[in-house]
Amino acid sequence: MARYIGPKTKIARKFGEPIFGPDKVLSKKNYPPGQHGNNRRRKTSEYGIQLREKQKAKYTYGVLEKQFRILYEKAQRNPGVTGVILLQLLESRLDNVVYRLGLARTRAGARQLVSHRHITLNGKVVNIPSCQIRPGDVVAVREKDKSMEVVHTSLDGFNHSKYPWIEWNASALSGTFLHLPEREDIPENIKEQLIVELYSK
Repeated sequence: MARYIGPKTKIARKFGEPIFGPDKVLSKKNYPPGQHGNNRRRKTSEYGIQLREKQKAKYTYGVLEKQFRILYEKAQRNPGVTGVILLQLLESRLDNVVYRLGLARTRAGARQLVSHRHITLNGKVVNIPSCQIRPGDVVAVREKDKSMEVVHTSLDGFNHSKYPWIEWNASALSGTFLHLPEREDIPENIKEQLIVELYSK
């Protein structure tokens, strides 16, 4: 199962944002990595800015190039604003929904929960993190895994109201995917129009 397994702090410093979750190093070194990271003043080209935005989206959602391209082409075929549809497709991946439900503190952790068969979709165990969730689908912790400490630690103090497109059921440790999120509800700092411009070249 393809995924990025390289140095995460280095990537987060490149973008100047904690895209993989809270990072202590990033708060101390809020400049790009490398010998001259704190002194760089190079002007980035238009192409470079667009490419950087695509890379940020890929790393944020834990998607590699081939998967990202497939999602973009799918978004392009759907009626509506391509960039927004692309983000909605990324948001409706199973691993991302598990992360939004607060069952894991990072998307990598959510991906692991799915891969290790701790998550059910509409009552059936699913171990494919990239599985697309549809409105009405119910994502839950597998019955025999509901006492997992890692899940309860992650849920402690989690604010589910941040994501109005998902309805949380605390007693069942499950969430219903109500509808695709509106662009203004997606908190990620991604300029999706730049990604569309890059692929349109």
